[in-house]
Amino acid sequence: MKFLCLCHYESARFAELKPADFEEIGAICAPHDAALKASGKVELIGALGMPEQSRTLRVESGAVVDAAGPYAVTPEPFGAFFIVEADDIDGAVEIAKLHPGTHLGDKFGRGGIEVRPIDFIERP
Repeated sequence: MKFLCLCHYESARFAELKPADFEEIGAICAPHDAALKASGKVELIGALGMPEQSRTLRVESGAVVDAAGPYAVTPEPFGAFFIVEADDIDGAVEIAKLHPGTHLGDKFGRGGIEVRPIDFIERP
């Protein structure tokens, strides 16, 4: 079974990070990222642009309206994602715990990882 893991972060804290913070984050993340990939259970990893770089499509009065910005504005948007293969959600959670984001603590934007089952996926 496949699971989508959405990595959330606190945007206000993220905006305050300095170049030295990103270097420290890289050092903390490297071994955890390697362990995540070495699990053999990760099918896809991706990072997203900032929420303000997005555009949202909605239907209004029968027409598609294209608006600047994210679908929902939240203090903890998601900025990365990965898809894992596991027998059940408990197995997916164990894999997700390897992700670097679960090891950064309060110092670097907090946030967390949401693990959701994928009911359907198609690769046309």
